Amino acid sequence: MSTVLIEGIQTLIVDLPTIRPHKLAMHTMQQQTLVIIRLRCSDGIEGIGEATTIGGLAYGNESPESIKQNIDSHLGPLLVGQEAANINAAMLRLDKAAKGNTFAKSGLESALLDAQGKRLGLPVSELLGGRVRDSLEVAWTLASGNTAEDIEEAERMLDIRRHRLFKLKIGAGEVDADLKHVIAIKQALGERAGVRVDVNQAWDESVALRACRILGDNGIDLIEQPISRINRSGQIRLNGRSPAPIMADESIESVEDAFSLAADGAASIFALKIAKNGGPRAVLRTAQIAEAAGVALYGGTMLEGAIGTLASAHAFLTLNKLQWGTELFGPLLLTEEIVTEAPVYRDFQLEVPRTPGLGLTLDEERLAFFARQ
Repeated sequence: MSTVLIEGIQTLIVDLPTIRPHKLAMHTMQQQTLVIIRLRCSDGIEGIGEATTIGGLAYGNESPESIKQNIDSHLGPLLVGQEAANINAAMLRLDKAAKGNTFAKSGLESALLDAQGKRLGLPVSELLGGRVRDSLEVAWTLASGNTAEDIEEAERMLDIRRHRLFKLKIGAGEVDADLKHVIAIKQALGERAGVRVDVNQAWDESVALRACRILGDNGIDLIEQPISRINRSGQIRLNGRSPAPIMADESIESVEDAFSLAADGAASIFALKIAKNGGPRAVLRTAQIAEAAGVALYGGTMLEGAIGTLASAHAFLTLNKLQWGTELFGPLLLTEEIVTEAPVYRDFQLEVPRTPGLGLTLDEERLAFFARQ
């Protein structure tokens, strides 16, 4: 049998409208921008991947434009002519030639996995070791900023059995107002739902010590990245004193970061994100470090569309324990799709197909319509 080679890689920037503005501590998203990757192989199989950031450079070091440029000019040419089936060798080649660029690398690895799954007739989860579940519980972010509206939205999600875990983005406003807002929502929902918060590094340590105690004492499940990722000693102190577990998110920008955080005891939970680790296989290495250190796991998101969401989901299906669920609601934030069949959410879960590859097909007409010219 002849060796299958990577023949070409195409990238497209796609701008999709969202159901509402999505507020973070550092930025408010008015739309979502995806970088779609099409990896063409010599056997005629095409793998698809996605690289998506939250708010472009407001969140991290890569933007949609830089992701596209670096794949087109640097990373893509390194892969053309390489063996399509040897994903390990392909990604090692990228890691030796280019530092960082984890979002771009994640999209490329997802496309390689999708192509190989299609080639072998296997879902990506089976290429990653084999699924131990078929669906994932998914949290929803309440982001209107209005307490009554957020409670009403949460009640609606419970009624239609779409979500029973709710995250609130806080930190951009006055601290006591944020705390009052979160506690009111938890009191309204009671034991019917879990409520957690994401501060996106907005607090300093003195504020976080008080706020985390108040949140924990009022039944908040977890507190995500309350202080700056560079304040490691503060994270250690906070993790030891907060009655609610502290989750590391921005602190994990590589597999090596995960090892250091676990060794220092700087977080009780890790948010797993394929984009920040460099791909589905890389995020599983972070998960293995966490499991060995007794750190719990949460399936995070960069608010990817269907392709990036299912790339994450296939990896998360293989984890022995995913104690805190996932946040893979990105497709639900979009009003338009570029795949023929949108991901299925029901009974509080994202259902992950057993079809070959990621289990998705591009809608060529919709893709052309929303692609940036």
